[in-house]
Amino acid sequence: MTPGSADALVAGRPYADMRAVDKVLTTAQLDSATRRTVYARVFKPLDLNTATGEEIVLIPGVGRKMRHEFEEYRPYKDIARFRREIGKYVDSTEVARLEKYVTIK
Repeated sequence: MTPGSADALVAGRPYADMRAVDKVLTTAQLDSATRRTVYARVFKPLDLNTATGEEIVLIPGVGRKMRHEFEEYRPYKDIARFRREIGKYVDSTEVARLEKYVTIK
């Protein structure tokens, strides 16, 4: 990340959602690998029940297939359901990692 892109990121706070963060980072011309690294450090947890597909794929390591799995099991009443359902597709270490990026409101 360049000093200019860091300044742009800070100047845009507070962000409504990760799509707004992504827009700043894309405008700053950061490549997708660099954006994923930044997301891992500054990610605002997504509500599992209201996050858009576009937001879900911003979670580092989540692609179209996993996006579908996140959406398929809505509504989530508690995080235990997320662990149980997503745990069908990835191991417990990955579920714990993904859990850092989500919330249920």
